[in-house]
Amino acid sequence: MSTEDHIDETVEVVVEDDASDAAADESAAPSPEAEGEAAADYLEGLLDIIDADGDIDIDMESDRTLVSVIEVNEGDLQHLVGDDGEVLSALQELTRLAASRETGERSRLMVDIAGHRAAQKAKLEEAAKTAIAEAQRTAAPVSMAAMNAFERKVVHDVVAEAGLVSESEGEEPDRRVVIRVS
Repeated sequence: MSTEDHIDETVEVVVEDDASDAAADESAAPSPEAEGEAAADYLEGLLDIIDADGDIDIDMESDRTLVSVIEVNEGDLQHLVGDDGEVLSALQELTRLAASRETGERSRLMVDIAGHRAAQKAKLEEAAKTAIAEAQRTAAPVSMAAMNAFERKVVHDVVAEAGLVSESEGEEPDRRVVIRVS
């Protein structure tokens, strides 16, 4: 092998290694857009399988990707929400797994179907405001009902915005938010 051939071979190897390093760097930090697109693809496939109509919208809420499935015909997607959102919670976990598989990173995305989480969030914000008012009026700690992690996060955000202090207490599934004036 001539020196020239050896140099060409070395250059090819270096170029190939640089390309694989670039691909590894891209997969190490997936963009919210990539996470959202992977989730949207998964949910579109699910809608196709069950022959349901829904429009998919991808947004950012705080530091999380929010993928919403919007009903074309009211009530058509209610079975994907289930009683008290149990089916929606399961679909969110499956969607997170699909997004993680595609991006190579843990997914924390949120899924909303037929506006269920948005309506739930609005109710929780009102309940939090009522509890905040009670804590301010009495200066005593106010303990809210047991909630899942999503619900507690909504309440903690409202409490922080109001300038009060909150913490989660208890063990799952009886974990609750306690609000204090300070």
